[in-house]
Amino acid sequence: MDIGLIIQKIVILAPPFLFALTFHELAHGYVAWRLGDPTAKNAGRLTMNPFKHLDPLGVIAFIIMKIGWAKPVPVNPVYFRDPQKGMLMVALAGPSANLVLAFLSAILVKGMIMFPLLPMFILQPIAQMLVASVWINVMLAVFNCLPIPPLDGSKVLMGVLPPDMARSYEKMEPFGFILLLLLFYAGILSKVIMPIIMYTNNLLLG
Repeated sequence: MDIGLIIQKIVILAPPFLFALTFHELAHGYVAWRLGDPTAKNAGRLTMNPFKHLDPLGVIAFIIMKIGWAKPVPVNPVYFRDPQKGMLMVALAGPSANLVLAFLSAILVKGMIMFPLLPMFILQPIAQMLVASVWINVMLAVFNCLPIPPLDGSKVLMGVLPPDMARSYEKMEPFGFILLLLLFYAGILSKVIMPIIMYTNNLLLG
């Protein structure tokens, strides 16, 4: 085991991973706040401080499965004029924010390669972080769109289901993490999302 290589990998992956998770949750909280819900703001979650958003399980999942998530931003739909539509918009905000970051990271890394204005010893690690940022943000966007509670995709689905069905579906949330682990170890999770992640990643960096 090469400790130096492991440390180098952590140094490259940690900043874009933390930034992606933080921006994802900030987007949820900001949209909720703009729609009239002060819950996230009152909880101190409208911040780019990553330690306010980290979920230990999500970090462990990223280390083990290369798929992770953050601590969900608290949202109270009673503040929304249309609670179902409001939750749908809040849910879409996170994956949308990650897709924006992936797109911007791809543009930046291509620009740095075309116009190398920095010394190579500075340019190379920054470029590696940006390439990692594309993958991480695409992964977060695609993974969070899965319709498994408590992922954003489940909130999107609940936003279009009839209220009674949405409430029944929400009751699955305590079992969501177990279901994700089962799908991962069965190889189903990677078969479903990896082709989408790889295609989008190659499209952005190609």
